[in-house]
Amino acid sequence: MGLIARVRYRVLLILMIALLSGCTAPAGNTSFRILAFGTYIDVILSGVTPAQAAAAREHLERDFAAMQQAWHAWEPGPVGRINQLIRASSLPFAASPSVLPLLRRAQQLAAQSDYLFDPGIGQLIALWGFQGNARSQPPPADQIQAWLDSRPGIRDITLDGFYLSSGNPRVQLDFGAIGKGYGIGQAMQRLRSLGIQHAIVNAGGDLQATGTNQGQPWRVAIRDPQGAPDSVLGTLSVSGDAAVFTSGDYERYFTWQGKRYHHILDPRTGYPAIGLSSVTVLHKDATLADAAVTALLIAGPDEWRRIAQQMGVEAVLVADTQGRIQFTPAMQQYLALP
Repeated sequence: MGLIARVRYRVLLILMIALLSGCTAPAGNTSFRILAFGTYIDVILSGVTPAQAAAAREHLERDFAAMQQAWHAWEPGPVGRINQLIRASSLPFAASPSVLPLLRRAQQLAAQSDYLFDPGIGQLIALWGFQGNARSQPPPADQIQAWLDSRPGIRDITLDGFYLSSGNPRVQLDFGAIGKGYGIGQAMQRLRSLGIQHAIVNAGGDLQATGTNQGQPWRVAIRDPQGAPDSVLGTLSVSGDAAVFTSGDYERYFTWQGKRYHHILDPRTGYPAIGLSSVTVLHKDATLADAAVTALLIAGPDEWRRIAQQMGVEAVLVADTQGRIQFTPAMQQYLALP
């Protein structure tokens, strides 16, 4: 492992081409922006015709709108219906085809992570107020304990073809820790079907790249957020199929009595994960990368390597709460330091 002690305690991803500030793509590229999953999704296409760019925008706007409607955890839609039916009865029911592929993949990845990544803990997420109903203080300890006593999770869901059932009525699906990655992966498949071979799809700093940027690698910067807005710790140079995802304790949180409580909840304790502030994963599979960053952050300083190995993730960078950074040899080959 490499160790960079001078790095402070959290990591964010930004594109060096400055998409997140609304700047235009480099000359010769085409870019556009879509609002979905509660964030802006920036798309850069390289080496495309105007007709390809127009078709890509039309298809992706429609695709992302459909995915958001299908997978939303607490608004009317297929996932909301599943959650309602699980609460009502343990009998099997037909689930929407728009949810089943994502659910099956989520079950697989949850098992590989020892259920540290668990999209079945939506009730706990709601209890903490991270499903839109913001809290200003932690939930009562007895409510957290009541949830732990029944320990609902995705392992309580049984799939048989199109039919779904659960013997635990407290299971509530929330795909917030995988939906963005799965959606970005679907978007990349759409672009390839349109004959587009060089592109980036960037959802609020989590992204997947394919091909090259006008013959050069796509460059993704790792930013030190305690420095100036343009302060860069290092850069990742990626080409081909490469997804870069980060999970951090700085993304959503509230402060109560001088302590910060973030949104990445450990299903073993019912409380926010401790020990790591940020995890970055580079992998060709955006869905896997999205799930893995959550699992590794929850695993903490002592267990993240084991969970990464179980999930088949090699390129990892972690930042702990003491300001120490570690990265694997597989990540080092993409990383350039100032």
